[in-house]
Amino acid sequence: MTHAGPTADGPASASSPRKTPTVKIRTETPHDIDRVREVITAAFGSSEDADLVDALRADACWIPELSLVAEDETGTVIAHILFTRAAIGDTPSLTLAPVSVDPARQGTGVGSTLIRAGLDAARTLGEHTVTVLGHPAYYPRFGFERADAHGVTCTLSAGPDEAKMVLSLDDHPIPSGDMTFGKPMADAVSAYQPQ
Repeated sequence: MTHAGPTADGPASASSPRKTPTVKIRTETPHDIDRVREVITAAFGSSEDADLVDALRADACWIPELSLVAEDETGTVIAHILFTRAAIGDTPSLTLAPVSVDPARQGTGVGSTLIRAGLDAARTLGEHTVTVLGHPAYYPRFGFERADAHGVTCTLSAGPDEAKMVLSLDDHPIPSGDMTFGKPMADAVSAYQPQ
């Protein structure tokens, strides 16, 4: 499993403001599955994360409304984001992973646009919190904070604490406890070896 980001928009940096890309964001359909797999594989350079998404589709943690794609002006799927059911302690939560953008479109803001749309979709569904294991210089721009600052741990991951983050989607307090995931994600998180 690869951390979620910074492949979505390229390396994290203090860059000048970008024009928001023109993309259509919508829920994934069965027709998109092969193309989504291509985008994920190209974005991460292997099929490992695409295999994870396939396994998540068959798991009880899957939330169809939170598997989103971005289409370019020609209707081609160029990016994908996924949120699945997770928990913090005994409190239901979401986890974000992976975010994948076709390499030809990385660095254009498509990933950021898709993440913001995904967070809005989660709010619309009445979700309260999202966790992510991701690049600590990338995800704070969306409001993510270190999980341990809120009493949230992720004992499955050997990754650095600063890569374990949480976001409140509304005015509900962030619960404390250990992050837990659906089985496919839990297996991927526990197998992940930070580089």
